Amino acid sequence: MSDLSMLINGLAASAERDATFERRNPLDGTVATRAPAASPADAVRAVEAASQAFRAWSETGPGQRRMLLLKAADKLEAKLPQFAQAVAAETGATGMWAGFNVMLAAGMIREAASLTTQISGEVIPSDVPGSLSMGVRQPAGVVVGIAPWNAPIILGVRAIATPLACGNTVVLKGSENCPRTHQLIAEAFQEADFPPGVVNYITNAPADAAAVVEAMVAHPAVRRVNFTGSTRVGRIIAQTCAKYLKPAVLELGGKAPLVVLDDADVDDAVNGAAFGCFANSGQICMSTERIIVDAKIADEFVRKFVAKAGALPLGDPREPAPVVLGSVIGMNTVHHCNELIDDAIGKGAQLLCGGKADNTLMPATVLDRVTPQMRIYHEETFGPVKAVVRVQDTEEAIACANDNEYGLSAAVYGRDIARAFNVARRIDSGICHVNAPTVHDEAQMPFGGVKGSGMGRFGGKAGIAEFTDLRWITVQTTPRHYPF
Repeated sequence: MSDLSMLINGLAASAERDATFERRNPLDGTVATRAPAASPADAVRAVEAASQAFRAWSETGPGQRRMLLLKAADKLEAKLPQFAQAVAAETGATGMWAGFNVMLAAGMIREAASLTTQISGEVIPSDVPGSLSMGVRQPAGVVVGIAPWNAPIILGVRAIATPLACGNTVVLKGSENCPRTHQLIAEAFQEADFPPGVVNYITNAPADAAAVVEAMVAHPAVRRVNFTGSTRVGRIIAQTCAKYLKPAVLELGGKAPLVVLDDADVDDAVNGAAFGCFANSGQICMSTERIIVDAKIADEFVRKFVAKAGALPLGDPREPAPVVLGSVIGMNTVHHCNELIDDAIGKGAQLLCGGKADNTLMPATVLDRVTPQMRIYHEETFGPVKAVVRVQDTEEAIACANDNEYGLSAAVYGRDIARAFNVARRIDSGICHVNAPTVHDEAQMPFGGVKGSGMGRFGGKAGIAEFTDLRWITVQTTPRHYPF
């Protein structure tokens, strides 16, 4: 077990009245972490520290910001052993997943460093003689980042790296499910010698989340909020931001479809589907949730896919033997997935591998012949339980892919690239990959969804647009004529 502290104005901080909460390991219930349970007043302290640091940081040159970000990326990579231990203890995820998180998160920080000299504007022709009119991007102010537990290092870093590159100061609110993992991110930035108050980190008990978030959003210094998590909570964040007229970037739930057309390379589609379905036990916003297969090749695809899924190693990630499937986040996930399995089988689906679990070590589970009458057709599983839907043709495949409230990621497999691309264009999602899995992320890409999967975009220049204010500034270079 590790005892944690928050980071406020460059100093370790405890919560008001030294309040704490515990995070327990999902497999055996042992205490993994004891963390400060911040009050709304603690949250305001963090925001005010960020606000005080904003003026100097916003005027820091791009070269200095780049240097500190690059240093933070190195510090983060050096913490891989601590991250692997924390991730396994707090969320039950595998060492493979922790390593991937660290690799991509360090890349995100380095990509953010490259953006410091790309925060550009434009000169806009004016009808007023002698008027030099410019669209200028400037830092917005304090950015609150709220990160989830499922890809904790990637998404914790994403919440703050581009805002920092743009000249904003940040408050990272760690997940109640992985406060130690997220604290390691704050430590990396602290060890990179960011000025006090530029990066702040707070943790809160689950019951206090709403009050803590509202206290920060309500503060006048907070100018942006970004949240990654469930659609249910995202709606609450959006309503809170609307109440205080604060712009928000929201990356929410998903029900990613993977469409296998009748001319697909079946082996390639099987490999992509297995990765997209079962990486991190299906607990990724981009996880493949429904495999939509043309009936002409469905039997072959299902046979090969089930063979691969059934052979994936499952086990305690804290043990030496490498596993693909570790623990899911908690028994709520187990109960939810078990209910979906019972419902689907009761309505005619065929269970081909895996099945219901009685603990958080859930096996790869495949249900074939899923129909719209079944809950799993519509509901996000966020676990290693996957649905195969058989369709008669391409039009039915597209209709099926779009038949839900979400729209984050999607994939299409087919040898005729032009045909597959045109199918991809018709799927309602912020992200779609042709002949590649639904789970894919790169720091420079515009990342986000449509419909119930959120609004706004992280990544690259899209991130610059989200975390800066675009101002119109003019300089009158010649005498101006006025009508009176």
